[in-house]
Amino acid sequence: MASKFVSKRNIDFLLYDVFNVDELTRFDYYKEHNHKVFDMVVSSAVQLAKNLMRPILEEMDVTPPELVDGEVKVHPKVKEIMKECGEGGWIASNFPLEYGGDQFPLTLTNMSRFIFAAANYSASVYSDANAGAAHLIISFGDKALQETYLDKLIQGEWQGTMALTEPQAGSSLSDITTTAYPTDEGYYKIRGHKIFISGGDHDALDNIVHLMLARIDGAPAGTKGISLFVVPKKRVEPDGSLVFNDIVCSSVYHKLGYKGMPLTELSIGEKNDCRGYLIGEPHKGLKCMFQMMNEARIEVGLGAAGIATAAYYASLEYARDRPQGRKITEKDPTQPQTPIINHADVKRMLLLQRSIVEGSLSLLTQCGMYYDLALVADNEEDKEKYHLLLEILTPIAKSFPSEMGVLSVSNGLQCFGGYGYCDDFPLEQYYRDIRIHPIHEGATGIQAMDLLGRKVLMKNGKASMFYNQEVQKTIDVAKGVKSLEPYAVRLDEAMHQLQQVTMHLLGVAQEDGPEVFLADASLYLEYFGRIAVGWQWLLQGIAAQTKLENGPSKKEADFYTGKVYTMQYYFHYELSKIKGLSERLMEKARLCVDMQTDYFYD
Repeated sequence: MASKFVSKRNIDFLLYDVFNVDELTRFDYYKEHNHKVFDMVVSSAVQLAKNLMRPILEEMDVTPPELVDGEVKVHPKVKEIMKECGEGGWIASNFPLEYGGDQFPLTLTNMSRFIFAAANYSASVYSDANAGAAHLIISFGDKALQETYLDKLIQGEWQGTMALTEPQAGSSLSDITTTAYPTDEGYYKIRGHKIFISGGDHDALDNIVHLMLARIDGAPAGTKGISLFVVPKKRVEPDGSLVFNDIVCSSVYHKLGYKGMPLTELSIGEKNDCRGYLIGEPHKGLKCMFQMMNEARIEVGLGAAGIATAAYYASLEYARDRPQGRKITEKDPTQPQTPIINHADVKRMLLLQRSIVEGSLSLLTQCGMYYDLALVADNEEDKEKYHLLLEILTPIAKSFPSEMGVLSVSNGLQCFGGYGYCDDFPLEQYYRDIRIHPIHEGATGIQAMDLLGRKVLMKNGKASMFYNQEVQKTIDVAKGVKSLEPYAVRLDEAMHQLQQVTMHLLGVAQEDGPEVFLADASLYLEYFGRIAVGWQWLLQGIAAQTKLENGPSKKEADFYTGKVYTMQYYFHYELSKIKGLSERLMEKARLCVDMQTDYFYD
């Protein structure tokens, strides 16, 4: 297995050269931190990932969780990992001090999550789920719920989950049927059935705490009747003891990849003794849950970027070490073979991977910065601006690393040739592990409809306006740098075309209705995403070019020059593909709407 799975050098470049995360410490909320502390956090995350998570990557894949005597058995190291993540403050690192956190910027916390995912995605998800569950209880739970559950989740002693999906209600949450029956005892009786619940049961921790969507008996139909509940596997008695809460894991799914985290099916309240505790107001649970869902979507992007990054470094190491053939200009068969990294097509595959993984991580870091800036903004205008920027970019931050990450890992596997298809090397596992990311926490089609049908129109188009302004600022700076001006012009043209396509599609919505308007939303998502990552590469190009002009050492110059080459690759090879997408999106064809289902069958 390749020894390198992330680049601290690239992490430092993004945090300090591109986004200047140190600037956040000028705000009172982050004033206790500094560059040295941030660097220590990143270094510690790499060491934890390397020493605790990375060594069991393959083990967690070949010995997946099993349901034994009604309980899911997971890898024994999960308990140790959660203990370390709890005691080390990783779960609550960005939480406020009063809730047991360290009040770090989310930008930094997300970088740690990326590092953990690159080391071992399955192992990283346990603590991520706890962070999301704990944050939801902080935001919407009452004091009693916080006192009962927060410390156990933050310390990694209990497992948090997000329990949404049901057999008849996957992406369509309005169709959930799990029911909460009111009582006079301060709790609800919950009955129903949930599927695809990550970490929904396991033996590594003492309890499982489900953040569960259910419909209060008699509630209105649709999303307006959904409420949110804390539903523990074991409820806490007044004396502090844990009692079975009538939740049974009925099966564990056998998955293509991402095998180290159990994916469970739950039967709830079969004996009419499952107690749930309301979070927030009745019938407004989906609004609360969207906080956790949106955080999870960013985490999915981080996970995909992490897996694809590990695959990139594995294929880079192999390409350097694997001799095969000779350069096209070398005809003498008696001469030694050359490492495959010297072949232009292998360089292309490596550049494709690097452009995707480093472009994705840059976009995710940008999202973290917007979250942090919204949190500390001292006026409502700036708070709204950064919030809307995060809103419009979240579907991209989830879908681009996921969809393009699959392509990236595929190219990494291709670098290995036949060996990549075998389990001698980790690429086949990475390929399986990353395939879940375009599916879970809102499939790509859902992200697409969210972007086109909601986000670009949000607040009468304010989100789009703020986004256009942010990209334009980068374009204006790059136009002042001679070597970057051609790329600034390309991005400028792409942004103008994006605005034309968007206006055209809004016209389609008025003329032909929502079905035709959203029929090609997935193409629009890809189109928008390719441009957004082009923006991120131009940002990196500006930072790299600035550093090159300061006369760095050869090693540093090689790094920055590599950045510039990768930026150029992205613009010439990947951004250029938007032309076909824009052409299709500007057409009036209703092909996918008008195609009759009978025509599919022979």
